[in-house]
Amino acid sequence: MAHWEMIATMIHQCMSGATCEELTAAGLDGYYTMHDHGIFPCDPNGVPFTTAYIACTGDPIADLSEDMAAEQKARATYEHLMNMTSNSQIIEPLYFLREREVVHYQRFGECLEIIQNKLGTRSCCSCRNRRRR
Repeated sequence: MAHWEMIATMIHQCMSGATCEELTAAGLDGYYTMHDHGIFPCDPNGVPFTTAYIACTGDPIADLSEDMAAEQKARATYEHLMNMTSNSQIIEPLYFLREREVVHYQRFGECLEIIQNKLGTRSCCSCRNRRRR
């Protein structure tokens, strides 16, 4: 969520002082109609954010793999945003966020390797082990 707060701040700064005509020219008239200059988390198509996007299976290998994929998707998104501007005040925080995604991906990968080595073919959940007895 901290990443979202940084992105929302940049969006707010970019929209600050924008007229209705400028927002309409940018294709944001529908967004303005619903949210004025406020920041509402949604994708570029206007689909609102929902926690349904957050996956959790309870399986550490599946969940860590999902986390790693999310880090790569975020990294790619920041790179796409960086390609869309030459404004250093936008690029610098995006670069910082992108680098954090790279580090997070690496740390999740290290955790995944540890879990895979620890689990081997054993179940990680003691309640599943109890049922087998």
